[in-house]
Amino acid sequence: MTAMTEQPSNRPAAHADVERASPAARRRNVADLLAAMIGTVAVLRAWLFITPNADFTVRGVNIHHLYSGVLLTVLAAIPLALASSGGAIRRIQVACLGVGLGLMLDEWVYLLMTDGSNASYMLPVSWWGAVVALGLASAYTMYCHARAARSDEHGGAEER
Repeated sequence: MTAMTEQPSNRPAAHADVERASPAARRRNVADLLAAMIGTVAVLRAWLFITPNADFTVRGVNIHHLYSGVLLTVLAAIPLALASSGGAIRRIQVACLGVGLGLMLDEWVYLLMTDGSNASYMLPVSWWGAVVALGLASAYTMYCHARAARSDEHGGAEER
């Protein structure tokens, strides 16, 4: 047998960073992700309800939070996909991913189904679009978490 098939402890160092997260760490990541994603939308919606004409404008260009969300998601997702270090850095990356997803999902239906005006942001289609998008993303997160937990129970041998 080769070193790759004998024992997990005999794996080359290059694979050490790609180890599966412990169940407790994964639960914490799920909680961080969902709290950041849902919390971002809740705070954003509350703020924009109070100040409906608050726009982020740079040199005369209105920057929708969809674009800020894309940037934050890219910054967080790439290191996460490359199995970044654990601990506080990973928790910050997971939270950043949640914030980015929340920003994007909040505006997704709004920009597709309305004229993109500040008044349209307060329409029911925008509100329900955000609720449905967050619900689907949250359900997908929980599905992925449950699938990883089942894989752990079966020694990581679950088919993909």
